[in-house]
Amino acid sequence: MEQLLPLVLLLPLIGGFINGVFGNKLPKVVVGSLATLLVAGSFFIALSIFFQLDQAVEVKLFSIISLPDLTLNAKLLADNLSIWMTLIITGIGSLIHLFSMGYMSHDPGYRKFFTYLNLFIFSMLILVLGSNYFMLFFGWEGVGICSYLLIGFHYADEQKGFLNGIAARKAFIMNRVGDLGLLIGLFLLLMQFGTLEYSEIAAVVTAEDFVNPTWMMFGITMCLFIGATGKSAQIPLFTWLPDAMAGPTPVSALIHAATMVTAGIFLTVRSNYLFELAPDTQKVMLYIGLATSLVAAFIAMRQNDIKKVLAYSTVSQLGLLFVALGLGAYTAAMFHVTTHAFFKALLFLGSGSVIHAMSDEQDIRKMGGLKKYIPVTHWTFLIGTLAITGFPLLSGFYSKDEILGYAFAESIPLYLILMFSVLLTAIYMFRMYFLVFHGEFRGSDHQKHHLHESPANMTVPLIILAILSVFGGVLNLPGLFLHDQAHYMTHLYEHNVAGMNLIHMEHLPSNTIMVLMAVAVISCLAVLAISYQVYVKKKSLPKEDAQLTGWEKVSANKLYFDEIYTALFVKPIEWLSEKGYRFFEIVFLNGIVFGVAKGFETAGEVVKKWESGRVNWYVLWMVSGIVGLIIYYLVKF
Repeated sequence: MEQLLPLVLLLPLIGGFINGVFGNKLPKVVVGSLATLLVAGSFFIALSIFFQLDQAVEVKLFSIISLPDLTLNAKLLADNLSIWMTLIITGIGSLIHLFSMGYMSHDPGYRKFFTYLNLFIFSMLILVLGSNYFMLFFGWEGVGICSYLLIGFHYADEQKGFLNGIAARKAFIMNRVGDLGLLIGLFLLLMQFGTLEYSEIAAVVTAEDFVNPTWMMFGITMCLFIGATGKSAQIPLFTWLPDAMAGPTPVSALIHAATMVTAGIFLTVRSNYLFELAPDTQKVMLYIGLATSLVAAFIAMRQNDIKKVLAYSTVSQLGLLFVALGLGAYTAAMFHVTTHAFFKALLFLGSGSVIHAMSDEQDIRKMGGLKKYIPVTHWTFLIGTLAITGFPLLSGFYSKDEILGYAFAESIPLYLILMFSVLLTAIYMFRMYFLVFHGEFRGSDHQKHHLHESPANMTVPLIILAILSVFGGVLNLPGLFLHDQAHYMTHLYEHNVAGMNLIHMEHLPSNTIMVLMAVAVISCLAVLAISYQVYVKKKSLPKEDAQLTGWEKVSANKLYFDEIYTALFVKPIEWLSEKGYRFFEIVFLNGIVFGVAKGFETAGEVVKKWESGRVNWYVLWMVSGIVGLIIYYLVKF
């Protein structure tokens, strides 16, 4: 096992190196196949480790810093949490790679794209497999730069290249804000514990004689949470994620489904023993997550870009996850991370298949009736839609209900607000599904003529993800894999993940659970029936932007968050930059620095004239100097 673990990291890195250095000399099919097979290889190696894993295993690669008071090693940690995340990253990642082979087949940057994808997977694996916070931060920053490159991949596009570049910079800068918080948190951890190793910090914190330094724990966990708000797109650092739709659709699936945006969730679950000692941070996390879930769901109600709807859906789901983390329901959060990876990857790749069929059209107002033209995409997309809305017996039904159950146990008002957010999710997802696949086709004749189902290398990943979206819920059913009634994932994480065995939450009575499930089922079916009536029977269509009023206009304009941020941050910084330019460039540089330089230049021009090259003039100056010295000494003495 110790020999296999580094291979999980090494294979995507090898793929990125080969394609990056030799890709231009290789056929496209070789480039795509190599990148896909190496990520799939990492998945199967991780799967074999998962089945062998009993106790947590650490593998030291090399030493980074070795000082009397600080030792920092590049080490890998294999426990059930890190390997579970590895399986999600490499499993979903390999399907996205396979889909990309068809989706990007005509793109001139094909080889570069797969290089970036492999490096992204490599960075994400460092993040989840590292044994300390330094390794996590190294992977954290690697994921950040790779996402920047992938979001702005089409920076040279004649029509949208400028906007793509802005979206990439926006993602990079907003993530840097969160990363600063994470970095400060790491320094606080070093100051408090003298180490960044998970196992060493956990041993200290979970010891019986540990005295909780309340304010320090609050500071550490708040800084870690600030880092998580950046990567996992929580208020106020969430506006970068919908703009990241500028990247190719497989990038959207990779970033928004199972990898980058779940980094903040992983960080919080990995640091569970710290957050359990900071209840105030947990409350902040709970309310921020709740607000994010509601705001993003409201904005998604009147978005008409198919990828933007899914992007705000991701933000809303991430808010739901942070509510679970704020309640201390770490296993429920990881369960929903897993099911969300299945159905959100399916939905994003499904939207890519729709866009591919529609000749790059993304506006759902110009679609309609696509179910008869792209049947495989239609059925798989329907499964993803039902899963995310919590349709009975699909994966999202189980994972969402578990979080809602914990919210109900905490307080009924919290449950009702969260339930409202879940209902909004069902409304905008069914709206998008019916507008895209039902009714009459509303696109151009050219688009209609070119409508076609995607090739097998795009539809096969859709089918696999659809199957996982249907049956993924069984992963955490109580008693399914165990002799008692414990939830499988709860048992899994309690076994060898630090701190998880110390967290025990109260479970609701069986009759209460059944009532909550019935409420969820009735709500989902009611929204489905009403949406069908509105968009299929009555054939209602989205209004044009100019016709929107009231809440619809506010939703379509994304609650004016971008305008508010522009007024609060962008415009003042531009004003300061302009004033700073005028002072430093015009007054300081031109007036003072360049003025002094000009003075010396003028003096040099004058002195230069004295250097005529005539010996008699030099003798005159020498004699004048000697006479001057004689006069000086005579006067002085």
